[in-house]
Amino acid sequence: MANVGAVVATVTGVIALLLHSSVHKIEEGHLAVYYRGGALLTTPNGPGFHIMLPFITTYRSVQTTLQTDEIKNVPCGTSGGVMIYFDRIEVVNMLVPSAAVDIVRNYTADYDKTLIFNKIHHELNQFCSVHTLQEVYIELFDIIDENLKLALQKDLNAMAPGLTIQAVRVTKPKIPETIRRNFELMEAEKTKLLVSAQTQKVVEKEAETERKKAIIEAQKVAQVSEIHFQQKMMEKETEKKISEIEDAAFLAKEKARADAEYYTAEKTAQANALKLTPEYLELMKYQAIAANSKVYFGQDIPDMFVDNGAFQPRIQHEEDTVSTDLLESLGKAKKNKESTSY
Repeated sequence: MANVGAVVATVTGVIALLLHSSVHKIEEGHLAVYYRGGALLTTPNGPGFHIMLPFITTYRSVQTTLQTDEIKNVPCGTSGGVMIYFDRIEVVNMLVPSAAVDIVRNYTADYDKTLIFNKIHHELNQFCSVHTLQEVYIELFDIIDENLKLALQKDLNAMAPGLTIQAVRVTKPKIPETIRRNFELMEAEKTKLLVSAQTQKVVEKEAETERKKAIIEAQKVAQVSEIHFQQKMMEKETEKKISEIEDAAFLAKEKARADAEYYTAEKTAQANALKLTPEYLELMKYQAIAANSKVYFGQDIPDMFVDNGAFQPRIQHEEDTVSTDLLESLGKAKKNKESTSY
């Protein structure tokens, strides 16, 4: 019975050992590649529990999600012979599941050591060897990560398609203490220079602001002057129009008055012409004699009462005088009318 119990225990232990060696678990985001007798099998398995032949088949878990490889203390020699060290370089990469078997076959399951770690050392030393410490530490430091990413991806596209570089992060390199102090002093002087330049820009900006304010004020004054000038021009134009209207009214008034005088003189002349008849002149003669009556005393009466011929020259003279006055009145009225019409 003791032997039977020992056999059962042995068989149970062997079965448990076989199960433990054959059953394995693959985490999410990983892929299992299998080796049988040292040869890589072409069929990988995804996440979950899987069974393999114990002691004959082995497996390696390969991550197929984003992963970050960290390379530490990378030495780099500049073109001036100064040795510097990059404390940490991080490479974010991802392996496509469909390319996992080929990459593991060509570069083993630790493909990142060959394709990423070693390439980072090589590319970084290539970069440092053609640049000075000033360029590596300050001037071109911001493009080192981008250059490493492009160089790595270019080689991976040819050597390991399916492995992509997402980003590269490079920390500030360590440099000798004496050189670091010199750089700090130089940065301090550069900061002072930048402060001076910014102060100068502020002063220039303030002067520019003052100049623009002066221009705006001058433009405002000019615009106000222009408005006043336009206002005065409009006032003068209004006064001119009013004067023209008044002149036109005065001219029309004078013309009407001249026309009235001409018409009056013309009608008076026509009336006088109708009056100058022999009978009317005879009447005027007797009226004049009546207005200038005289009493004579003596034996003889003057001839003027008996001789009509003596009155002919005087009557003729009165007729000529009246005609001359009428003609002069008509001439003056006509001249006034002509001057008014002009």
